[in-house]
Amino acid sequence: MTDSVEVTAEKIRKLQVQGARNVAIAAVKALQTLAQQTQANTKQQLIAELKAAQTVLSASRETEPLMRNAMRCIIIQTQNAETTKIESLKETVVSSAEKFLKDLDATRERIAEIGAKRIRDDMVVFTHCHSSTVTRLLSKAKEQGKNFKVICTETRPAFQGRITAKELVNFGIETTFIVDSAARTFMGDVDIVIVGADAITSEGNVVNKVGTGGLAVLAREARKPFYVVTELLKFDPETLGGEYEKIEQRLPAEVWADAPANLNVRNPAFDVTSNRYIHGFICEEGIIAPQTVMEVTRKRFPWLF
Repeated sequence: MTDSVEVTAEKIRKLQVQGARNVAIAAVKALQTLAQQTQANTKQQLIAELKAAQTVLSASRETEPLMRNAMRCIIIQTQNAETTKIESLKETVVSSAEKFLKDLDATRERIAEIGAKRIRDDMVVFTHCHSSTVTRLLSKAKEQGKNFKVICTETRPAFQGRITAKELVNFGIETTFIVDSAARTFMGDVDIVIVGADAITSEGNVVNKVGTGGLAVLAREARKPFYVVTELLKFDPETLGGEYEKIEQRLPAEVWADAPANLNVRNPAFDVTSNRYIHGFICEEGIIAPQTVMEVTRKRFPWLF
């Protein structure tokens, strides 16, 4: 296994690479580099190295099915390749990775096109954390000449909301940045809530940045539609077998570096939003009900099941 895999895993662990999509891209590129640098002489050796890298990268962040599914896709294609010639197999890894990344870009554009139709003039949009697909959707709506405003949260403790705010301002979108605890104060002013996702379960529930579940409840209270913007490859097939999506627990020091001794500090990275609070999933197949997400995913990606 090459150093690039360990380096990538460390960057993901340290949040130097953030966002489910960016994490998946980094992992795919690490497999590409591995294939280009490996000393494997047989198909068996190459597959073993890819699977070892898959284990290391998967452990870097627990709640990232898009990354796991991306690596699984590449490994399956390499395993299914009819050739046993090592150079051809290396090329299979590289070309499969390139195709996956190209498809991922196309998927984001497709989702943005679909989701932008939900944005109207004079709307106020509420979002949380940072999702590159959400910001692409909003920039697409802006490109279409729509005038709207966005309220985004700071998203403590890592302040991913600042990334969102900077991007939106650069797009020329009027943006208001608020502390997380002010969400209820501003919820009455918005027309729609749009968030990303890190994982989708077989029940149509969503795992996303901690605080998302609370926002969904607030949106229901205020009678505001709550949409999840996501690629279907964020579906976690392990939940179909009864497994719960793991919720990553971050270091307490991220919340309070010099906390008093004997104080318990909890820092979950994600929470679960029940499907009953979700108006719809905005995905590459259109806008679908949460209860249909597994069926739709199965039709599009049968190899996941």
